[in-house]
Amino acid sequence: MSELTYPSPEGLLVAGPEAGVLEIRLDRPDARNALSTPLLRGIVALLQQAAGDDAVRCVVLTGGDKVFAAGADLAEMASKDMQAVLLEERPQLFAAIGRFPKPVVGAVCGYALGGGCELVMHADIIIAGESAQFGQPEINLGIIPGAGGTQRLTHAVGKSLAMKMVLAGEFISAREALAAGLVAEVAADDACLARAHELARKIAGKAPLAVRLAKDAVLQSFETPLAAGMVLERRNFVVLAGTDDRNEGVRAFLEKRKPVWTGR
Repeated sequence: MSELTYPSPEGLLVAGPEAGVLEIRLDRPDARNALSTPLLRGIVALLQQAAGDDAVRCVVLTGGDKVFAAGADLAEMASKDMQAVLLEERPQLFAAIGRFPKPVVGAVCGYALGGGCELVMHADIIIAGESAQFGQPEINLGIIPGAGGTQRLTHAVGKSLAMKMVLAGEFISAREALAAGLVAEVAADDACLARAHELARKIAGKAPLAVRLAKDAVLQSFETPLAAGMVLERRNFVVLAGTDDRNEGVRAFLEKRKPVWTGR
């Protein structure tokens, strides 16, 4: 049970933590869950709180039944000139989301476009509903993705498909996203969020330090050459050998019982 209380900042709904899982839901239906700067600030504040809460072991990030998020807040964007865009805090907010050390499971139904697609790509695992569509249509506004849409997307789906999505502004379906490696699973729309929670609870039931260092090692595979990544993996493996949870895991396996993790 968490000793912390989680507020619901404007444009967000928060549930939990329950069974180690905190749910953050985008809730600006009149704006198709457009990602305003205050909304991003709210997400960052919640994740910063969750990072220090031992009762939160995994986060589920979701949106509406018809729209996950249709992109940035264009009304906000229209008021900014080049200098204002250069100095805005949005890059730092997205970077802060990317630094969250605990696993994030995204649950997407409907449109995840522009900034919405970029936001959900910060999740470690994405479960897509059958209705999900992913796209980076910024080219239609005379701009390009600015929060990872040219970088994270290319890492996820490869050059050719990323080029089609970014240059032509075409969307891909949930099944296409699955085939390309952008999402981990496709579920019926009415089962998408439940499946995300099921997976999050499973992750939350694992040894917390092992989960954190496993996430770190996998993410570093995108940032470092293979040899350096192997060194990092081995370092994390050795560090875990000195934890109480590693000893408990081995004992529990040998004694044919369920391990009791302490996070130490």
